[in-house]
Amino acid sequence: MTTHPESQLANSVLMIRPVRFESNPETAASNRFQGKTAAAPEEQHRAALQQFEDLAAALRANGIDVIIVDDTLEPHTPDSIFPNNWVSFHADGRVVLYPMEAENRRTERRMDIVEHLDAQLGFQVSEIVDLSHHESRGHYLEGTGSMVLDRVNRVAYACLSSRTQLDALGEFAQRMDYNVVAFDAVDRDGVPIYHTNVLMNIGEEIAVICDAAIARDDQKQAVLERLRSTGHEVVSLDFAQLEAFAGNMLELRGADGERVLAMSQQAYDSLHDEQRALLGDNARIVTADIGDIESSAGGSVRCMLAEVHLPRAES
Repeated sequence: MTTHPESQLANSVLMIRPVRFESNPETAASNRFQGKTAAAPEEQHRAALQQFEDLAAALRANGIDVIIVDDTLEPHTPDSIFPNNWVSFHADGRVVLYPMEAENRRTERRMDIVEHLDAQLGFQVSEIVDLSHHESRGHYLEGTGSMVLDRVNRVAYACLSSRTQLDALGEFAQRMDYNVVAFDAVDRDGVPIYHTNVLMNIGEEIAVICDAAIARDDQKQAVLERLRSTGHEVVSLDFAQLEAFAGNMLELRGADGERVLAMSQQAYDSLHDEQRALLGDNARIVTADIGDIESSAGGSVRCMLAEVHLPRAES
């Protein structure tokens, strides 16, 4: 299958402004990063909304096209702030919809948002690839949370968990022409890591990964060799940095053509001086304090951004 040439870096991102944000009880069993707050739901939402706006403003100030769509009051979707789990947008015009483990996350999938990008904002949508039918069989693949995509080299890296399963992963790979590098990853207590994008990120030239979390030595070597074979310099994170969401960064392209590396303030603070220098030489680093979002919902900056790689309609 021939696919559109695709840049690793997007200039446009979709963000969903929350209306009833709170720690989601339906996802707590598989996400050890969430629920680290004693705040009431109303307080969680108020803090998250301000931090959402701060992140969006920081990205816009650094030349990123930020497309904001408001969540809906009903049905209640406490994790709607993380759109990259239900949708991905690709340079050939295809839009992929994903099967979600938590029932209250499935209503995050909104075709009105896809139609808005197409009809009002000038992006071209050629096809909807709907993988949500896997939910009926209990098979899940939560978008670019479950997979970290090397879009240039057509490699999907995926740590397997209750939210990232081989059947759905295989259909994605077949339909979207990706090779899969699957592996097992656990935290420092040996508990499976729920999403791949909390432990690794792939930019144009640098890949950041907590390779210590990969459970098997053969899998670890396979992942590192594939990253290096595709020309990536590897920056290794430790478990403390993983827990601070340093793996949950995202490299983007600013309007000036320069690379922009978005991460939370907590993630940035966890990095060593040498890591900051290396990453800062590669891209303009943009940070925002989203600590309340991280502690309540167990996701960080990368989870909040769905890159829009769709082609623009010719004017």
